[in-house]
Amino acid sequence: MTSSQGENSMQRLSDNLYCFADTCNVYVIRSGDSAVLVDFGSGGVLNRLAAIGVSRVTDVLMTHHHRDQGQGLRRAVEAGARLWVPHAEQDLFHAVDAHWQAREIMNNYNGRQDRFSLLEPVPVAGTLLDYEVRAFGAHHFTIVPTPGHTTGAITLLAEIDGRRCAFSGDLIAAPGQVWTLAATQWSYNGAEGVAASIPSLLDLKDRRPDVLLPSHGAPIDAPGPAIDLLVERLWALLQLRGQNGRLFELRDRPYEAISPHLLRHRACMANTYVLLSASRKALMIDFGYDFITGIPLGSDRASRRPWLYTLPALKQQFGVERIDVAIPTHFHDDHVAGLNMLRRVEGAQVWAAESFADILENPAGYDLPCLWYDPIPVDRRLPLEIPIEWEEYTLTLYPLPGHTRYAVAIGFEVDGQRVLATGDQYQGDAGLEVNYVYSNRFHASDYVASAALYRRLQPDLILSGHWSPQQVTPDYLARIETIGAELERLHHELQVAEPYVGEAGFIARLMPYQAEAPGGVPLEFAVEIRNPFSQPARAVIRVVTPPGWGATGTDITLDLAGSGSATGHFTVTPPAGFAARRARIAVDVTVGRQRFGQQAEALISAPGLSFTTPSQEKS
Repeated sequence: MTSSQGENSMQRLSDNLYCFADTCNVYVIRSGDSAVLVDFGSGGVLNRLAAIGVSRVTDVLMTHHHRDQGQGLRRAVEAGARLWVPHAEQDLFHAVDAHWQAREIMNNYNGRQDRFSLLEPVPVAGTLLDYEVRAFGAHHFTIVPTPGHTTGAITLLAEIDGRRCAFSGDLIAAPGQVWTLAATQWSYNGAEGVAASIPSLLDLKDRRPDVLLPSHGAPIDAPGPAIDLLVERLWALLQLRGQNGRLFELRDRPYEAISPHLLRHRACMANTYVLLSASRKALMIDFGYDFITGIPLGSDRASRRPWLYTLPALKQQFGVERIDVAIPTHFHDDHVAGLNMLRRVEGAQVWAAESFADILENPAGYDLPCLWYDPIPVDRRLPLEIPIEWEEYTLTLYPLPGHTRYAVAIGFEVDGQRVLATGDQYQGDAGLEVNYVYSNRFHASDYVASAALYRRLQPDLILSGHWSPQQVTPDYLARIETIGAELERLHHELQVAEPYVGEAGFIARLMPYQAEAPGGVPLEFAVEIRNPFSQPARAVIRVVTPPGWGATGTDITLDLAGSGSATGHFTVTPPAGFAARRARIAVDVTVGRQRFGQQAEALISAPGLSFTTPSQEKS
């Protein structure tokens, strides 16, 4: 919006492109008598469309979730327009009620401006997936991830009236300036969004738009110099703060060679390793958050943004022609968040160990930490301890419980070295700090088993999830054996042995952990019970439901071997008119003569009310 424009004015930018000045700039892309809008503001634009020959809005495309961009979106929906939102920020549109209820307020150190969100939810037609090209009206839009102003922000690129237009949201407001710096503080006192803005701006510049169309500010007809000046000033701010000092170095060369055919990604949250074939294909070991510039506070979907920023450098600098396969070491988000994007954009296949492939494909079914929000389709389930072939390499996956029960070590030979990729099993530069997490279903003997595995395989090099590659010595193998034995001993000494409720502290679990169903539709659950006694015992299980629910098979009796396990099944049915989010059921467990109480719960939501959201990354 130029200084001469007043509020609620409509400016013609070209034959079929208009800008309506509202709480933000609302861009109108006309196709005959219909239009597509980029952002929506208060909705006042609907009152001015007839004057430019537009009788209906087919679609509204949002660049980010802030309230000034879309406070009037209910009007768009009521007018019959379809609403499309950034994939990473979808929950701040259709599920914003849940966000408002969950967001911490008191003793709050989370400075993200996610409270500048809609006050009420709006239904979305779908999400705008990063790197996707979609047709709306008579035009094709490329969705470019441009985190900075918010973590999930996007820029929309489209050819309109002979010009390459970049609808850039609040990434840039004017040459060398942003609308607000406060939005770039994604933690309490950091500058994560400042650092993210720089690669976003440079990527946008490389795409050679003819004009930048910001959410606040006038059109920028010389994008290159405007971006350069803003990058220069943002970089000066980072230098003054003493943060992200290697930003440009890592952007220029994000991958380093460990050996001629094995690379390490230096600029991601969890290490990605790349195995290069003679055919110029690449196999990724883990692929989570590419080119991380800082970690936003929170763990909601909008705080976690995978992208494919470094792949052009990988291809150019190492001659890679195809990202062929990705294999995760375990299911945690920092190791798998980018897998769906690799499948969809690059055509890569996801291969995963049979021991946790179902967790990737059905995350809502499990009560585990660090689950990714969307199901990740697995193209090939890999057996354990059986060699598999990829190009000229032989790889073998080995069970590696410890950090999580659902992890593997990936062994292979490359450039004359025996290599073992071990994910997050150990931590620290020396690789000697155990990294167990009880809620990951850790067992006291896990690190004894992993030390024995390392001893058996005798790797020359260990590739860990967050630390530098490590050369293996006989002394290292001996030390982790000692550490594993001591860890097991201390757990046995510290925890009551009989009844033994296990390292996680519970003897029961329910599957699935999260489920959705309308009222009147039965849901089947499985309950797994582990005998906490060393002698055989009978378990009596009573299912606990909210008042008014139907249930069958809710009084279960299981005969358990000493320290053994067994599984029972039951169904519950929400009542007619069910409209709750995360209604709770539980199992009350007695084993032998000891009542352990409500040992496990599961969560049930009406369709569309859980965070198993209606729009998921698809390949």
